[in-house]
Amino acid sequence: MAETAAARARRERALGHVAALAPEGPPLPGGLRVTLNFHPDRSCRGVPVLQAMAEDGTYRSQFATGTSNGGLTAHPGGDRWRWESRLFGGAYDGCPPRERPVYGALNFRHRPAGAAPRFGSAHFRLRPEASARATYCYPDSSTDPGAVATAGRMSLLALAANDPSRPDLLDDYVEAHVHGPVLFSRDVEALVMDPCYRSTPVEEQARALGCPVEWHPGFRAPVTELARHPEFRGAAYVELARELAGPGGLLDPGIIGAAVEQQVAPPQDLKKVWHYLARFSAGVYEPRLPADPLIRPGPRHDGPAAVR
Repeated sequence: MAETAAARARRERALGHVAALAPEGPPLPGGLRVTLNFHPDRSCRGVPVLQAMAEDGTYRSQFATGTSNGGLTAHPGGDRWRWESRLFGGAYDGCPPRERPVYGALNFRHRPAGAAPRFGSAHFRLRPEASARATYCYPDSSTDPGAVATAGRMSLLALAANDPSRPDLLDDYVEAHVHGPVLFSRDVEALVMDPCYRSTPVEEQARALGCPVEWHPGFRAPVTELARHPEFRGAAYVELARELAGPGGLLDPGIIGAAVEQQVAPPQDLKKVWHYLARFSAGVYEPRLPADPLIRPGPRHDGPAAVR
């Protein structure tokens, strides 16, 4: 569906509002990409999420889908609604759900599994044109941040790279909001997935999107590694991971996805198991490309982090 004149006007209003708040800064480096992390093996209203995406042709926001890999507050008066109203100057307050921006993160650390794996094992890597019509904030919008940016005034990279609070790896991202439709045929460079989905129906569904499919090193961890960090999300979730684990006590995204679809535990509990796997898998946080000298590699931190 083509973007209407009214939708374009709302988009420009939102971008202008954030640009007016953003401090001076250099333009976004051309080699950085926005990624949209998500779980590719979930269902949306009973339809596999990738199949639903292929049928629609567009990546939709939580307001349009009613699903989320984070909090579920995308409704009038909900937390997400209020965050967006403040952040975008009310530009989207009365708009149809399909016109709201979609959320991702700026992959400023060049991580092969995407900028924000806490939200899913797969990601869409967007083309530079999509990054140019995005707004950015640090930390993420659930904290009501004061630091915002646009592609033309990008002051957040040094701030995020040198944050004295030393955020946990799962919180180490610059949030991005892509305004205007995100079309798989136009805006996506590649869908990057975990190799556990090779030669599965998930890969078959991914190929139907019409964008290139790539593979990152993969999220894998033995439960024995998760058990070394009971304080991270809680010992109960380590035990749930132990119950779910496959041969050799190994966990991967497909095992957790099957547990979600089979409803073997409450979704929030399984989300915390995913956080464990995403946080303590080896190899997925090593930069794929040399980082900008401004951006030092992020250290691992084993302390607890807030669940959002």
